[in-house]
Amino acid sequence: MRNTLLMKSSITPRRGSITVRRAVARDAKRLTRLVRGSRAYEGQYAGMVAGYRVGPDYIEAHRVFVAVTDEEGESRVIGFYSLLLASRELDLLFVADEAQGRGVGRLLVAHMQSEARAAGLDRVRVVSHPPAEGFYRGVGAVRTGTAPAAPPAVGWARPEFEFLIPPA
Repeated sequence: MRNTLLMKSSITPRRGSITVRRAVARDAKRLTRLVRGSRAYEGQYAGMVAGYRVGPDYIEAHRVFVAVTDEEGESRVIGFYSLLLASRELDLLFVADEAQGRGVGRLLVAHMQSEARAAGLDRVRVVSHPPAEGFYRGVGAVRTGTAPAAPPAVGWARPEFEFLIPPA
């Protein structure tokens, strides 16, 4: 396993700083809870994440990174993303509800872009959850189209985006 860039941020969700590190198998349950508990997937979107699981096997197979805050000596995962190199895709990006609006998502996107660049990618595709469209536009993704519904789990069309990854 190659050494991974650790990014420190001056973002202060409450107290402490945020570090982005590679996820490990023992993070799986926390990441699954983060996905299933997201308020962005309430109502009509609930079925999409109801049985969703981020397992240790997924973490081992992909580039999964977590944003961790250290508050009063206790580490807490407040977000994560998954970059799939073979398909050049940002597969997952979640920020804990209580940490949203504080720059955590922006930090994770910047880290993802750095990882993509280091892997030699020139672009990264995202099929977005419809309510996240504004976020992706705000962090520089360009809308490229619409992914059709894929029932039964996804009964709605989803916006597709692309991050262009300039060389270093």
